[in-house]
Amino acid sequence: MARPPQDPQARINEILDAAELLFADKGYRGTTISAIAKKMGVAQGMLYYYFKSKEEILESLINRQTSSFISEIKDIACSDTIDPSRKMELAIHTLLQGVQYKSGLFLDFLHDDQQLHIKNKISRHHNHLLTPWLLKIIDEGNQKQYFRVSHPKTALPFILIIVELLFDTLYEKLPAELLTLRLRMAEALIEKALGAQDGTIHILI
Repeated sequence: MARPPQDPQARINEILDAAELLFADKGYRGTTISAIAKKMGVAQGMLYYYFKSKEEILESLINRQTSSFISEIKDIACSDTIDPSRKMELAIHTLLQGVQYKSGLFLDFLHDDQQLHIKNKISRHHNHLLTPWLLKIIDEGNQKQYFRVSHPKTALPFILIIVELLFDTLYEKLPAELLTLRLRMAEALIEKALGAQDGTIHILI
């Protein structure tokens, strides 16, 4: 058996790394706790010391990845050199790139009918983490007159719903023409929610 690292977080990351490789190769449903343990060269009981279930491993794996792009969005929101419209574009772009991690591996997980409860739980959690930084962008946009939002906390959930619809669009792997039409529609709706001028929000994937 491999000697466990002194740092528990290092061991957790080893488990997540091994699980990620197996999920990508065999799929979430096709991967077992015993297979993860075998790949690591450890006893199955060691994994249960850190995680109660395979589902908890999946949730932690997704949380690990999304924490990195939430950190990026925080940096965008706090930048002194980017205008608010561009900040909103970059924040949305970061979210769209984040869910396409590992060739859409997480999109596949989150659109598995058997994992919808995980998707809903993670979505609520990450929207909670994103909210202060996106509100910061909206407030700055109001102050600098890029946006005209009378009640930012009401507008923001609508913007997040539009972004989630774009996640679904990416998962569907639509033809380029239809994807472009949906992106343009999303831009128009976000501009409307922000009270921004037409043509000021551009979404790239």
